[in-house]
Amino acid sequence: MTSTERATRTVPPAPTRPGEQRAPTYRLPKTPPAAWSPAGCRRRTWVSRAVLLLLLALQSALSLRLSNTAFQDEALYLTAGHAELAHLLQGTPSAVDYAAYFSGSPHLYPVLAAAVDSRFGLSGARTLSLLFMLGTTGLLYSFTRRLFNERAGLAAAALFAVMQSTVVMGYFATHDAPALFLLALATWIIVRTDRAPATAVLVAVPVAVLAVGVKYAAGLYLPTLVGLALLTAWPHQGAKAIARALLLALGTAGLLALGMHGTDLLAGVRRTTTHRDHGSDGAGFLLWQSAQWGGLMFLTAVGGAISYVRRSRMGESPLTWRLRDPSRRTRMLLGSLLCTTALLAPAYQVHLGTMVSLFKHIGYGLLFAAPLAGVGLTRLVGAHFRHPHLGIALWAAALCLGIAQADGRFGSWPDSSRMIRTISSDVNGNGHYLSSTPEVPAYYLRERTAHWQWRSVFGMAYTDRNHIRHTGDAAYRAALRDGEFDLIVLDGFTNPQVDRVISRALKGNPRYRLLAHLPFGNPSHDRADSLLRSALFSEYGGRYRIWVKQ
Repeated sequence: MTSTERATRTVPPAPTRPGEQRAPTYRLPKTPPAAWSPAGCRRRTWVSRAVLLLLLALQSALSLRLSNTAFQDEALYLTAGHAELAHLLQGTPSAVDYAAYFSGSPHLYPVLAAAVDSRFGLSGARTLSLLFMLGTTGLLYSFTRRLFNERAGLAAAALFAVMQSTVVMGYFATHDAPALFLLALATWIIVRTDRAPATAVLVAVPVAVLAVGVKYAAGLYLPTLVGLALLTAWPHQGAKAIARALLLALGTAGLLALGMHGTDLLAGVRRTTTHRDHGSDGAGFLLWQSAQWGGLMFLTAVGGAISYVRRSRMGESPLTWRLRDPSRRTRMLLGSLLCTTALLAPAYQVHLGTMVSLFKHIGYGLLFAAPLAGVGLTRLVGAHFRHPHLGIALWAAALCLGIAQADGRFGSWPDSSRMIRTISSDVNGNGHYLSSTPEVPAYYLRERTAHWQWRSVFGMAYTDRNHIRHTGDAAYRAALRDGEFDLIVLDGFTNPQVDRVISRALKGNPRYRLLAHLPFGNPSHDRADSLLRSALFSEYGGRYRIWVKQ
């Protein structure tokens, strides 16, 4: 101690009477009940947000690394959007009734995506989907944090961000990304207003209805939203939560009925969702595919639900012990609701017998199971990060699966760039064309041709020159015999049976000549056990075959 410090130090006065005690030079501070800050403090909030930003950056990198030309669904929605934009801005009538077979309103997402595509191209439309998926992950963190805590929210976001459905939809120009974002936003509103008056939940009504309008399959998750409205408010409002759930249900039903009144949306819902044709994919195969794409996260969510039912306390700090926990029954109902929701898409596709879009639809249910998966991951790590290696191993497994499955998905269709360059000089606004995936050339060559000029290999009706009507395979044979099409593009795997019919009808046909064989490699398939497709690739070598009319 320096001489200056000694001079300035305050010395307690000496005792004035014998036996009098000198005053203490310092006092011990009061010991806090916890050695760390409670949940909700400023430092903890900003650290959580920083980690969330890192997770969003990782999600962006995983999606942006994917690359391929437009998939037929992407090309279809963008082509429809350009047609709707032309109708809105220039009054150009659309020759195709998209509302009759779209699984979402053609006036919503396709128009937005086409506007972006007009300025930034396909990569811009795909980046739009990435923004929606990043918003979905952010909302997932927020309402999981509200339901449980920051750690569970970060764990849920970390798992959801690397799932193959999330990664693929984040760079896939279809209406799934905005529909999922709207479902997440409706869920966030419901969870965020759990202590507010019952009428506050009505803010979620237009958001949920808009999600259904963007993609009709989102309606499958409306009962889950109503259940969340009840269960999240019950610990705070008791029986009043029933009125909250009823308000949400009646408001959503009323707005949906109003939206369908006087429009053809109901016909579109029936044709593409509720009354669509059943496929031939077996239940075992569909369940196996679902387990591959979402089984790890689902099992983690089930484990989290069981752990949450057994022990509700989510915080390690003693400051949280006096908080009121939901009852065991409420916890059990919440866990059952969220885990069961993850099974809705696989169950419905088993009912339909088709795996079409299953790789995307499974992500809808995982959004609702993710909060419990976050709980499961945090409970696996343990209090005070007792077993971090277990959590790291689980997340690393999810990451590896997500990367491999996303790469396989984006490699499941051929690169069409060479094909488009080859046929661009042979199409115009007057011809009729046949293609395995007509949406792709219709999108890339929209300045030269219109969508109605292209026919697909999935069903056809044709009236020949003798006024005889043909359907199915006979329609293709009759049309080729009459030289109906000016150009034909087959890829050998989109519809192998019809491709065989067309190839045989073209063999020796004097009206057509073979223009090109363009190899594109052997795309990966969801049904690797398909003997027919394997035989086709052995025969055709995985290439586009292009014929032109002589």
